[in-house]
Amino acid sequence: MTTPKTVLVLCTGNSCRSQMAEAILNHDLAGQVRALSAGTEPQPQVAAGALAALQAAGLATDGLHPKHIDVLLDEPIDLVVSVCDNARESCPVFPRPVTRLHLPFHDPHGEPLERFLEVRDDIRRRLVPAVRAALEF
Repeated sequence: MTTPKTVLVLCTGNSCRSQMAEAILNHDLAGQVRALSAGTEPQPQVAAGALAALQAAGLATDGLHPKHIDVLLDEPIDLVVSVCDNARESCPVFPRPVTRLHLPFHDPHGEPLERFLEVRDDIRRRLVPAVRAALEF
């Protein structure tokens, strides 16, 4: 059994897109990746729409909470995925070289649940295969 690759999903607020991406990657690529998420300016809590969208798909939301990127800088990260342009521009320098991928998604904050569901499905459709390709499995 090989050790799962660690994927860090980075966004500004770490309250919506990156949280959904973390849950989706941990579910869809279970055993292959360990997904974490963080933000450059984390919000106080995960967006209710993001949690509802994940739960509607039967995805686990336990333990999801916004984190600042600084708390994860010492983690052995194999891939950093920025899901918003602001996070891409302010992505920190990691202690060791790390592969980076930028894959922006629409921010549904303040929009109806349908938009969160669309973003959730877009993340699943585009991010999962992109992570597989970047990590070569």
